[in-house]
Order: sequence, then structure tokens, then C-alpha cells
Amino acid sequence: MRLILFDIDGTLIDSGGAGVRALDLAMKELFAVENAFQGISMAGKTDTQIIREGLMKHDLSTDGTIDAVINAYLRYLAQEINNDRKHVKPGIYEILVELQTLSNVGMGLLTGNLEKGARIKLEPFGLNEYFPSGAFGSDDENRNNLLPFAVKRFENIFQKKIEMGKCIIVGDTPRDVECAHIYGAICIGVATGPYSYDVLVEAGADYVLKDLTGQSAVLQFL
Repeated sequence: MRLILFDIDGTLIDSGGAGVRALDLAMKELFAVENAFQGISMAGKTDTQIIREGLMKHDLSTDGTIDAVINAYLRYLAQEINNDRKHVKPGIYEILVELQTLSNVGMGLLTGNLEKGARIKLEPFGLNEYFPSGAFGSDDENRNNLLPFAVKRFENIFQKKIEMGKCIIVGDTPRDVECAHIYGAICIGVATGPYSYDVLVEAGADYVLKDLTGQSAVLQFL
């Protein structure tokens, strides 16, 4: 069985800045820090990793505070996702519908988002129905540790053995490439996020696309 795992931000959707605003609002509420995450690179990182970096940047203790930030962040995210700038990336609905027709293929998520945050972000677009499970930033702070979580969950769902080397991770950052290749998995890079086509090629993605509008090319690769 082949497992195809999608990143969220920059790959499936653009949240219209909801995630950053929610993080900043959480830090403002808890610690009276304005624009707490300004200057912190977030692409491809887990939410917990980003929160830890934000706390450390402002000399705030990470001991016992990360959970408080997470709870406030999720509360604000549910509000901030309702904005006019959010949108689905090109070709997403079409490729997901096509992938559903393939036999012996499972679709899931592999994302740095906390699981609750991931579901909040996907809900307005009706995308949760395509992804019964996956691996999330709430499973482990290190993105490179996430693929085994997804494999185990889908083995339980389908009652079939899944080889990590046959998994495919679809993402928009070099970190997606890295977290696939350390397990011998394949990575499809899509240049719909902050990294260019050339950067994803240089990062070693096995297949790179400008976006996912070319369903026939992707399906042929699969």
C-alpha cells in the first residue's frame, strides 16, 4: 500500500496569515508582548518548535508555559481563520478527487501544525474529509520524527503493512524533503509556498512542480 501525506500551509492552503496572528495574539494576552514572532522563520517547523523559539526570543521561560500558549493560540486561530485572504492552493481539490480513485492508496497529513490547529485550518475549505489521519506537530516537536506516527496510524486504519520507503510526502519546504528522505520516502516539492522551484530542486525533492494543477503529470509520477 502507498501512503501519500500532505503538508498544509503553503501546500494545501494559505490561511491568510491566521496562524501568525493567532500566535501573536496568544503571546500578547499571556505576556503583553506585541508582534512576538516577528523575524522568526516558521516555514516547515512544528507549532511547538515555533512557540518555543518565540518564548526564548523574549527571554520567557518555556517551563510550563508552552501549553498555555498552545491553548490560547488554538482559541485565537478558530477566530482568525475566518478572513477574506485565506484560499486553497491551485489544483488541490482536483488532485485529491483523482487520488481518491486510485486503489491501494491512502491519503493523510504530515504537518507541523498541532492536530487541532490543522483541523481548524482545513475545516473552512471542506478538506478534512480527505484526510482521516496523519502525523502532526502535537505528536513530536521535531518534524523529522513524524513519518512513523503517520505510518502506524494508517496501518491500524487499513490493517495493512506500509513501507516507509513507499510513502510520498507532498510539501513546499526543504524540511518536507528532509523529513521524507531520512526514512527513504519520496518527496514531491510544490513551489506554492515561500520556497522557489529551484530551491526545492536543490533541496533534493524527487519531483518538483510549480503547483498541483497538472494532475495527469502527478498521477503518472505516482
